[in-house]
Formats: sequence, structure tokens, C-alpha cells
Amino acid sequence: MRAFVTGGTGFLGANLIEQLVADGWQVTAMYRPGGNTDRPQALGATPVQATLDNPESLRAALPEELDAVFHIAGNTSMWRGGNAQQWQDNVVGSANLARVARAHFAQQTRPGRMIVTSSISAYGYHRGVITEASPKLATHPRDHYHYSKLHAELAVQEEIAQGLDAVFLNPCAIVGKYDVSSWAQTFFLLAENKLPGVPPGGGSFCHAGAVARAHIEAFHRGRCGENYILAGTDASFLEFFRLIADLVGVPAPRRTTPAFAIHTVAAISDWVSRVSGREPAVTPQKARMLTDRALADCTRAQRELGYRNSVALADMLTESRDWLVEEGLLTLPRSQ
Repeated sequence: MRAFVTGGTGFLGANLIEQLVADGWQVTAMYRPGGNTDRPQALGATPVQATLDNPESLRAALPEELDAVFHIAGNTSMWRGGNAQQWQDNVVGSANLARVARAHFAQQTRPGRMIVTSSISAYGYHRGVITEASPKLATHPRDHYHYSKLHAELAVQEEIAQGLDAVFLNPCAIVGKYDVSSWAQTFFLLAENKLPGVPPGGGSFCHAGAVARAHIEAFHRGRCGENYILAGTDASFLEFFRLIADLVGVPAPRRTTPAFAIHTVAAISDWVSRVSGREPAVTPQKARMLTDRALADCTRAQRELGYRNSVALADMLTESRDWLVEEGLLTLPRSQ
């Protein structure tokens, strides 16, 4: 089996490559110019340079015979100043890859399938539990990350209408090894006593290994054009940060910061950024996400893909911490 993976130099991509190689797949991992290919190579993938905004580079990068395209790469910016580039990366890039994949698969002697890593954010903000039947409310550019993930799905759906076989996965917050820029940042902030506060929201936290496995099962068992939500352990950010504090050996935060305070700081920071041109630490998009509590149901993924998020939240975080320590990125007190 042959796979082409975008985002192979990143967090989820590394977890996926590791499992694909263990399953006997031959993996080609796309990287952008200047990208570091050490990790995908160490995991057994063959790196190839291409960019999502250049269809010709994508055509040249795809192996001649190909079973699956795993489209994991995405721009997760939540700053107004990055919206234009995010649209190019998430929407135009997904459309380009889907179009190239459809044409490539059509020329093969065997069928191929595209697995698209979307996000629970494509459903927007809901008061209740989100399921695949929930309306996708990410229709306002104000929440541009959410908006771009929804429109990336719509772009791929256009290619499905032209014959592409593709499946969508919508993971919630992913936790595990190989993370240096997502939730791993909380380890650094707490270890260095730089955490500015704890937001009052929360989320559903899923294990990176389980999410990676769901991608492989989606190739084998998913239904074309369908979404599969990947949820996990529901927890407040206060509970989440307390677990991390314990893992890095620092006092646990005791209370949350009021939502109105976070929104006020975000609004002021946004106005300052309009003058400075620099991304603030807290943006209105981030403030809204961090003060909300998103709950999701993954029954369909469990039933149709065999998805299991059986790893406890504390164990997910321990895996993340231990990997950071092994890589020399996080230093703990000697008692740890």
C-alpha cells in the first residue's frame, strides 16, 4: 500500500506516518521549501518537496501508483492578520490537492481514496453536543479558522461530485507525542511560570495515536463524502491545566480567569495589532474558543471506523510530557 501525506513534518502527521509504516505502507511525506524532514525520515517516510498552492508541484510529488492521500496539513492561525494566507492554505490548497488527487486516481489501474483532516471547528459553535447531523455553523469570517475549515470541506466536496472518493475526519483537541506547538505550549508556560491565566472553557481531548488510527480505518472503512467526528475525554481547561501542572511539578492553578476579562484583553490587543502589525498573544478568535466549551459525540466513528479513544487524559498528557523531555525540549525538577 502506498500513501501520500501532507503535514508529515507536523504533530498528527508524525503519529500517522509511524502507524502507516508499522502497518507496512510505503509513505511519501510532503514538505514545504525550508521544512525540516528529519522526523518523517526517521519514522520511515520518503520526503518530497511540494506546496499546496502549486498544483504542478503536487502532480510531480504524487507517487505513480497510489492508494491514499492523507491531507493533514492545515493553517491553524487565529489572528485576523493571517486570514488571507489561511484561506490560501486551507481552502485553495485543499481544492488544489483534491483536484490533483482526483485526476491522478483516475489514471491508475486501481482506485484511490483521499482522507481529509478537517476539524470539529467546521461545525462552529453549538450550545449542545455536536454530532455529524448538526448544522455546520462556521459561516462567518469573524471566526476565520472555523470558516476556512468549513470551506475546505466544501472545496473537496466539489471534487467528490466529479468522482473523487474522499472521507472527512473532524477531530477535537488532539494530545500526545510529537507535539511542539499545540497543547505542548502549556507545558512550557507552566514550567516557566508564565501562564497568564486559565480560561473558563473546556473541550474534548483525544489521543493522537487514536486519531491517527482513525485515519487509517477511514481509508479502509469510511463512507465517501461522510464526516466522522473524533471526540475524547471532556474536561474543563482548569482540569486540563491542573493535570499538566502536576506533570511538570509546579503548583496547580486554582481558579479561572473571567470570560469578560479575556474578551476585553483580546479586543484591546486586536486594536493594538492593527497599528503594530504584530500578532497579539490573545486574539478575539482565541478568546472565543477558550471561553467556550465544545462537546461532541463520536458514536458514528466508533460504530463505522472502530474508533476508540481509550487513553485517559492524564496518560495522553504524560505521553506528551515524556516525549518533550526525551527530546530535550522540556526540563523538569529533579524530583520528576
